[in-house]
Amino acid sequence: MGLTIMILGLVLFLGIHALTTRRELRARLIASVGEGGYKVGYALVSLAGLVLIAKGFADYRAAGQIEIWQPPPAFKYITEALMLPAVILVVASYIRGRIYTTLKHPMLAGVKLWAAAHLIANGDLGSIILFGSFLGWAVFDRISLKRRTDGGAPPIPVGGVSNDAIAILMGILIYLALALVFHPVVIGVPVFGV
Repeated sequence: MGLTIMILGLVLFLGIHALTTRRELRARLIASVGEGGYKVGYALVSLAGLVLIAKGFADYRAAGQIEIWQPPPAFKYITEALMLPAVILVVASYIRGRIYTTLKHPMLAGVKLWAAAHLIANGDLGSIILFGSFLGWAVFDRISLKRRTDGGAPPIPVGGVSNDAIAILMGILIYLALALVFHPVVIGVPVFGV
C-alpha cells in the first residue's frame, strides 16, 4: 500500500511540475483561474504530492523494503560526497552568479545529481521508483527547456563571483543541516557513520 501512495504522490508532484513545460496549457489555466489561483492550486497540488510521497515511502519502509540489488558499501560515501555539490547547485539557482550563468539551470542539475546519488546508494524498489522518477523528470524538464521560448525561471538578478561564494557557503550549511538533522531525524537514516 505504501508504494501505491508514494506513486500517487509522485504523479501529483511531478505531474504539476511537468505542467509548467506545457506553456499553452499553463497559459489557458492562468487565463481561466487567474495567476493567483494558478499559483495557489500549483502549491496545494505540490504539497499534497510531497505529503503522499513522504507518507507512502515511510509506510513502504516500515512494511519492509523490497530489495532489488545490494549496492556496495562504498557507494554510500560516494552519495555523501555528491550531495554537497547537489545542494550547492540548488542554492545557486536562487543566489545567481557565475554558477548559474555557466549551467543555465543549476536547479535541474542539482536534482539530477541528488537523484542519481541516491539511486547508486539504494537498491530497493521504492528508492528506485522515487529517485528514478525525479531523475526522469529533471531530464525531461531540461530537454523541454531547450524547446521553449522562455526560460521558465523567476526573474532573479544575476550577480558575480560574490554570489557564488554565498551560494557555496549557504549550500555547505544547508548540506550539514540536512545530513546532521533532517536525514537522520525525518528520514530515519543517518548520513555519516556506519
